[in-house]
Amino acid sequence: MRPPARRASLPRTVGASGAKPPAIFSLPVRVYYQDTDAGGVMFHANYLHFFERARTEWLRELGFDVRGLAESHDLLFIVRELHVNFLQPAVVDDLLTATAVIDNLGRAQFTLGQCVLRGGELLVHGSVNLACVTAHGLRPVRLPPDVYAVLERSAGRAVTQEEEA
Repeated sequence: MRPPARRASLPRTVGASGAKPPAIFSLPVRVYYQDTDAGGVMFHANYLHFFERARTEWLRELGFDVRGLAESHDLLFIVRELHVNFLQPAVVDDLLTATAVIDNLGRAQFTLGQCVLRGGELLVHGSVNLACVTAHGLRPVRLPPDVYAVLERSAGRAVTQEEEA
């Protein structure tokens, strides 16, 4: 099976095609003592918590909330596939930024590129493929047209650092 995205994108510029850059959502997060191991280094699984918080707040910024989608559209997003690359550690009391941006939008699933940064330093990047399922029964379902339209408006082609060079 092919991964949902080779790597999460951290857009730098718009390409020569003039494509609209994706809307990158950013959420400030702080590393607390409870997030770390005995040496004060952030425990690897806690980056996934920061990814989840960024996704949830990104949806809220787009006008949706998890409970509301379940109640009004009988819709949930579940993690189908996850790829994470750990580059640098965060330590206790670091102020970080967790990001989310649509890398690929399908009718019944979509992939987000997600990063955790300390200032301009990339610490962790990954891709999270989310499948759309019914809230009652967890059966696969297509995105409702109104939800799809909002996600589509926030999506765009990201230019990676490698493509810039």
